[in-house]
Amino acid sequence: MELTRAQALALLQKYNKEPFHIQHGLTVEGVMRWYANELGYAEEADFWALCGLLHDVDFEMYPEEHCKKAPQLLAEVNASDALVHAVCSHAYGSCSDVEPVHLMEKVMFAADELTGLIGAAARMRPSKSCMDMELSSLKKKFKDKKFAAGCSRDVIKEGAERLGWTLDELLDKTILAMRSCEASINEEMAALGL
Repeated sequence: MELTRAQALALLQKYNKEPFHIQHGLTVEGVMRWYANELGYAEEADFWALCGLLHDVDFEMYPEEHCKKAPQLLAEVNASDALVHAVCSHAYGSCSDVEPVHLMEKVMFAADELTGLIGAAARMRPSKSCMDMELSSLKKKFKDKKFAAGCSRDVIKEGAERLGWTLDELLDKTILAMRSCEASINEEMAALGL
């Protein structure tokens, strides 16, 4: 039986109570859906999005076992081996020895950290939005190592390299991806009471 989005969201909420973590899951979900459509994988967009939604399922409750606890939690919803592999590969090199192989896994590896950086940059803007964010302003934030220091620039750069993209290409595409889902995420967070 196919995993539904409702089941995936319920699992995320079971193990994540902080609004920030729910919002991050929704953001990576939306970004992954945009990338699937953008890169010619529209028929796999639901799968890419589910991987994004669940990529940090174990992070809040089991930070020391991030990506190691995930397969056990994902088994609760009978997640496919492909979904488990994708979730575990997104933190390759830091928490996981599962390497991103599929294009979708490489995109999630690259975009996960970057969504955090873009989100932090958006919160600093008068609009509190990425809708009016330009690549040039994001590049300034990227170069400022003190800004959103928890977002690894090395991982973002490695992600671009794994995709065969320039850093600018990755930054620009991910801004567009985040624009595509910002309004719906805000609505869903409100509907969830978060």
